[in-house]
Amino acid sequence: MNPSTHAALYGPWRPARPARRERPVVVVLAALLWAVTALSVSLIGGLACIALLWTAAAGEPAAGAVVPLLLIPAGAAGITALARAPRVRDLTASTRMLLLGAVACPVPTALAVWFWTLTG
Repeated sequence: MNPSTHAALYGPWRPARPARRERPVVVVLAALLWAVTALSVSLIGGLACIALLWTAAAGEPAAGAVVPLLLIPAGAAGITALARAPRVRDLTASTRMLLLGAVACPVPTALAVWFWTLTG
């Protein structure tokens, strides 16, 4: 292979930038936000599945219990679209996860608290 091929195709060789350091506080906050979000989504999904099972056992239409289950993948698609935005992709991994966790956490947590107080 010709040694000048790389320079002809990609320009002159430049060393990569050093990796940015992750800050432990940001990593811990992001992990806490995502843990709360995961617990909230699992509670909502579990309650919706129980309601779906009860309505199916009663022989009634189950359209009302399916709606919360459809909101989970819709929210995940929105978070994924945000994660692929150009400005968000330029952030470090820990900062990106903290931002996405802060966006993802409030709605499922509020719904989980509302469902929890509603069911007793």
